[in-house]
Amino acid sequence: MHPSGADVVVVRHGEIGTKSEHVSAKMERRLRENLRAILDDRGVDAEIEQHRFRMRLHTDEPEAATAAATDTFGVVSASPAVRVEPTLGSIREALADAAREGYDGGTFAVSARRAGVESAHPFSSTDLEREGGSAVWDAAESAGLEPEVDLDDPDTELFVDCREDDALVFLEKRPGPGGLPLGTQDPVVALMSGGIDSPVAAWELMKRGAPVVPVYVDLGDYGGVDHQARALSTTDALARYAPERDMRLRIAPAGDAVAEIVDAVEVGRMLVLRRFMFRVAASVAEDLGAVGIVTGEAVGQKSSQTTANLAVTSAAVDLPVHRPLLTVDKTDITARADEIGTFHESTIPAGCDRLAPDYPETRGRLGAIEEREPDGVAERARAVVDRIEVVEEAADGPAEGETA
Repeated sequence: MHPSGADVVVVRHGEIGTKSEHVSAKMERRLRENLRAILDDRGVDAEIEQHRFRMRLHTDEPEAATAAATDTFGVVSASPAVRVEPTLGSIREALADAAREGYDGGTFAVSARRAGVESAHPFSSTDLEREGGSAVWDAAESAGLEPEVDLDDPDTELFVDCREDDALVFLEKRPGPGGLPLGTQDPVVALMSGGIDSPVAAWELMKRGAPVVPVYVDLGDYGGVDHQARALSTTDALARYAPERDMRLRIAPAGDAVAEIVDAVEVGRMLVLRRFMFRVAASVAEDLGAVGIVTGEAVGQKSSQTTANLAVTSAAVDLPVHRPLLTVDKTDITARADEIGTFHESTIPAGCDRLAPDYPETRGRLGAIEEREPDGVAERARAVVDRIEVVEEAADGPAEGETA
């Protein structure tokens, strides 16, 4: 919700400000670049004005600009606002107008912040809140409402940010993802099954500033077109958060290798397969300069994800395996998937359930699993990566690709 005449969006960041002056300046520049890329990608016309600890977007499209800002990693919140003269009269008038649009009864409060040298304004933040509250009260009564003030937990809160040169009046602080600007960390390879968990895990690493290289390990006869399609769709959804990055899905054609593992291994099969996938991801990382692997695994969610089995699968590679969902409940993962726009396409039934043996291993031991692995499994993983395909079309189009 934005007040009538809103022509600016206040964009706030948080954790960047805790860094050293040199590091925070670099991160702020990266945040501005990323925000510019998302605005351009969505066709939103906005001029970015840089301030310490926040930015302003000057635009005639406040809703679209706010939506773009709140999809930008590193942004804590954004507010579409109307800009007025930094005088008590102008601010009172703007608050009354905002109340007529955004307040329909119940309790309310005015929260004001005045910044700058003390001599810049003949009033304090407290004065703004008192006078602003009076303006809102009068506007509500004129509309036939029965206003009530609650400074602790109001139903409606109206905000004033008064600076030396202007004042901003707004009705909400719309939350962003927070975290750090994308590109402030080195990239990682994301193993994308296309299920609910893996795109959420990739998003969480992106939120911490790490670009991801999405990789789908094609299981051949044990996967299928639907399995691959949902990996494409969820990757496409993630790419909306990073239009300045190469988020094309890389498909590793592992059907023959997977069939060999299924034929050769019964006890511990899922662990051997998982270790093979990690080797594929590690080879991709080596080729592209990535420094880790990210998966959607959570403790106890599947037989291969017990604490013992996670140790066995991680040991297949030297790179760190990041598991941001390690202790997150499935209901919370699902809620986040819905929030970031990857849930719908993640729910197509997949063929990987056919891989599980009748009695899956839940407490694997590294030495025993290594003995069961087919000879040359590391070389097979490398050969699969050498034939990897990079998808060029969007998820809803044909899967045309090129060799990476």
